[in-house]
Amino acid sequence: MAAAPSTVEKPPAPPRGWTRERIFGTALVALWAVAGLGLLAFLVNAWNPELFQKYAPAYLSGLGVTLALVGISVTAGAVLSIPIAWMRMSKNKVLSAIGYGYVYFFRGTPLIAQAFLVYYGLGSFRDQLEAIGLWGFFREAWNCAIFAFTLNTAAYQAEILRGAIQSIGRGQWEGAAALGLSKFQTVRKIILPQALIVALRPYGNEIILMIKGSAIVAIITVYDLMGETRRAYSRTFDFQTYLWAALIYLAIVETLRHTIEWIERRLTKHLKR
Repeated sequence: MAAAPSTVEKPPAPPRGWTRERIFGTALVALWAVAGLGLLAFLVNAWNPELFQKYAPAYLSGLGVTLALVGISVTAGAVLSIPIAWMRMSKNKVLSAIGYGYVYFFRGTPLIAQAFLVYYGLGSFRDQLEAIGLWGFFREAWNCAIFAFTLNTAAYQAEILRGAIQSIGRGQWEGAAALGLSKFQTVRKIILPQALIVALRPYGNEIILMIKGSAIVAIITVYDLMGETRRAYSRTFDFQTYLWAALIYLAIVETLRHTIEWIERRLTKHLKR
C-alpha cells in the first residue's frame, strides 16, 4: 500500500497592515522630523547677521584649535600605543602588568579628571619640574591638554591595535614562517595590513570621541571651539551661539564618518565579490 504523500507546512504569511515595529519606526521618524523642523525654524527666526559676522572669526579660530588639538593628540597617541600594545601582548608578566595597569587607569577614569590632574595637579610639583626643566612645558594650558589627551587616547588605541592584531589567525604567522620571513617582515607585510583594516572603524570611532571630548579643554582656559562658544555666550547671552557650535561639531563628525567609510570601501574592494 502506497504511503500518503507528506504535506509540507508553509511558513505563516507575514502580517499585513501596520505592525507594532512599523508604527514605532514611523513615529520615531516623525518625531525627529518635527524636532529638526523646529530647530530650523528657531534658527531662521533667531538669526542675527550682525552677531554671526562679529563672532564667526572667533569660531573659525576655535575650530582650528580643536582640530589641531585632536590631530596632535591622536597622532602622538598612535605612536605611544605601539609599545603599550606590545606590553599588553608580552609574555613577560611584569611588562604585561604595566601595560594592563596603564590601559586600566586611563580607560577607567574620566578624561576631564585626567585633564585636571595634569593641569592642576602638576602645579603642586612646580619646584621638581623646574629642577628638570619641564615646568616651562606644563605651565601652559595648551601643552597640558595635549599631554592629557595623548595619554588618554594612547590607552584606547593600544587596545584597538592589540585586538586587531590578535584577530589575525595563527595560520598567517605559520605560513609566513614557512616562507622564511622574519617576524618583522611578517608583521610589516602580512599582519599589520590586515589588522589595520579590522581596526579602521574603531580608530574612526576613537577620533570622533576625541573630537567631542575635546570640548572639556575650555574648562582649563584653552579657547577651542567650545571655549570661543562660552566666551560668545557670556557676552551676548544668546542661546544660538551654542547651536552654532553643535552644528559645527556635527558637521565635523559627519565628514569624518563618511571619510572613514570611503577609506574602508577602498581598502576592502578586493574582498567584495
